[in-house]
Amino acid sequence: MDIVFFGTPEFAVLPLKTLLDSGYEVLAVVTQPDRQSGRGRHLSACPVKVEAQQAGLKVLQPLKVRDAGFIEELRKINTETIVVAAYGQILPSSIIRLPKYGCINIHASLLPKYRGAAPINWAIMNGEKKTGITTMLMDEGMDTGPILFQAETEITPDDTAGSLSLKLSKTGADLIIDTLKGIESGSTKPAPQSDGASYAPLLKKENGLINWTKSAEELCNFIRGVNPWPGAYGFLEGERIKILKAVPLEEEGEVGIIRRVSRDEMIVGTGKGSISILEIQPPGKPVMPVNAFLQGRKIREGMKFGSDKI
Repeated sequence: MDIVFFGTPEFAVLPLKTLLDSGYEVLAVVTQPDRQSGRGRHLSACPVKVEAQQAGLKVLQPLKVRDAGFIEELRKINTETIVVAAYGQILPSSIIRLPKYGCINIHASLLPKYRGAAPINWAIMNGEKKTGITTMLMDEGMDTGPILFQAETEITPDDTAGSLSLKLSKTGADLIIDTLKGIESGSTKPAPQSDGASYAPLLKKENGLINWTKSAEELCNFIRGVNPWPGAYGFLEGERIKILKAVPLEEEGEVGIIRRVSRDEMIVGTGKGSISILEIQPPGKPVMPVNAFLQGRKIREGMKFGSDKI
């Protein structure tokens, strides 16, 4: 079976490599256009493009996947199936209907839960104890197509969106091979999704702002769920401070107020309980343990983390 692969971030790299290592012929890789990044705003390629070029594969980067010229180019490739892993654009029906075996999506949740663009983030933020990978036949809806295979993955208390994404990438790589083998042999039968759908909308930079009125447990889940992007942040003495790791405490405190500070700890009150901040990042500085942050800073009990610079 030959394949055209659609994918963009690091999550999609291992599935692509596994397809190649398993002997599948990848006729082309479709990924997002190069984006400006860094202080110099230089164009940089996404992880999937880098991997594809290293493997000597044909790379296509349409600005819009609905572009008629791109769809015609895809039609001429005449692939038997399209495999999609976190590509970043919604495929139109004119593409979904092209391949003989359809378009197969590697989705990072146990559908029908967490349909949408950010299932890993929202699963952690909502305090889920497990998630997983679903391979599904794509239709015109948002992750509504029939299920092919599913595999569960535990969410540990230390997992961040970054670490869980790596685990799910490995699961997705294994599952897409099982899925393709099942389709080739005819043993895999698509099953309609059950009721009980939930959604995981795309996160934006401003979604990292901490709401200190939430409980300590909710805040720690939030901090993990937006790490590494967009990153949880609040404002302390006018500085935009990122918080990358914290643990919940039962002791009560005032919302957003530093209730205890010492050489090695900073405890902040929340809507219910408090959090102990373990890793933090001030503006223009690397991520550091909280004791390094506190050195040379006049952080006092009673200071407040706010939701703006004022």
